[in-house]
Amino acid sequence: MAKNKIIIVDDDDFMRDSLMEVLDRPGHVVRGFARASRALEELADGSAALLLTDMRMPEMDGMELLREARRLDPKLPVVMMTAFATVETAVQAMKEGAFDYVMKPFKAEEIDVAVERALRHRRLLTENEFLRDELAKKFRIGDFVGKSGAMKKVFEEIRQAAPSSATVFIRGESGVGKELAARSIHAQSPRRDKPLVKVNCAALSAGVLESELFGHERGAFTGADKRRIGRFEMADGGTLFLDEVSEMDLALQGKLLRVLQEKEFERVGSSETLSVDVRILASSNRDLEKSIEGGAFREDLYYRLNVISVELPPLRERREDVPDLARHFLARYRAEEGSRVREISDDALALLERYNWPGNVRELANVMERLVVLGRDERIGAEQVENALPKTARTAAKTSPGAASPARFEPTWLEDVERGHILATLLHFGGARAKSAEALGISERSLRDRIKRWQEAGKFPEV
Repeated sequence: MAKNKIIIVDDDDFMRDSLMEVLDRPGHVVRGFARASRALEELADGSAALLLTDMRMPEMDGMELLREARRLDPKLPVVMMTAFATVETAVQAMKEGAFDYVMKPFKAEEIDVAVERALRHRRLLTENEFLRDELAKKFRIGDFVGKSGAMKKVFEEIRQAAPSSATVFIRGESGVGKELAARSIHAQSPRRDKPLVKVNCAALSAGVLESELFGHERGAFTGADKRRIGRFEMADGGTLFLDEVSEMDLALQGKLLRVLQEKEFERVGSSETLSVDVRILASSNRDLEKSIEGGAFREDLYYRLNVISVELPPLRERREDVPDLARHFLARYRAEEGSRVREISDDALALLERYNWPGNVRELANVMERLVVLGRDERIGAEQVENALPKTARTAAKTSPGAASPARFEPTWLEDVERGHILATLLHFGGARAKSAEALGISERSLRDRIKRWQEAGKFPEV
């Protein structure tokens, strides 16, 4: 494990040696210097984890050393030490970027606490930087697998939209990758170092969604036993992704419109107005123009959301991308599961390409995961793919896409029709079982029992 290099600068030999002795422990490498210029030479390579410096020193004082050290390494935490502390010097040191300020004389425990806090801060900065880099890699455009003309158009739209602060409306059926598009836009935007916060508007009731978005004060309603910070506050400086925004209640749409226009809001149960700087990305699998005509969606909000529009095509309209996507998911799940499966046959890929994919990329990913996890051989063949597809799709997958002729008709089990309709309904509502059950005209418990029975038989995907 890498050790924390700690640099101590103090022209008082006794104080410097005492500090070095206190901090000399496993996991630390301590270097002490009487002059700031020597310390800067040690700091030049950027390997230091922490700088402790006295404020008053000959040649170069602590404040000047602080500035030079931060110039060399902006993330370096600096703890200032002085016997001549005043409010003014403390404030100035913090403005210059000091992490902490310790007054002499101090106890060994005090310096221990300051050092551990500073080192923890350094570790968090390093970890966050790593995670941001990994996120940028994971959600770069290149992870949007596709070489079709339709996807090349999407890639270009995302590249153009990402650098701006404009609101982006992402259209497409369930399962086409709207959340991945939102993550790609955020990862390439100037806000990529700030949070990307997601809200699934279809999964929450109007009252719960309002609290999720704007937060609430303690006592605002029954069960509100403490203050809650909303998603807008969490996303301040970053991006808020409103998934399936078309499912939002009309009254709440008005409040969202105000935030977009004024960039301010109040928590539920509060009169205090809060200001935020948030970029909005929104998505829907519905035709919002029709929702506007039917009075279910506000036209003025639609125009606020639809500044830039990105439309993701369904998988059936970019069949040439299916083989590449299948190989992509095979490689991912093979690595995750440690599976022996290594490849997929051309015949199997041809079957996948001919299937209509009502659940789009999400459904393809589910099928490939099942094939990889259950695969007993190194190669996935056509027979395995046939068994993994819904029974109603197998006949169609064996033939070229197009209108079925009477000669090709085969009777279909009623349960297969029911299962396919329930899957399509769940995908439409983003997996929300309560909404799906209501739309299907059955109880949520009945829906849950059907799904459980089919999943235990390996006939229904995870949604």
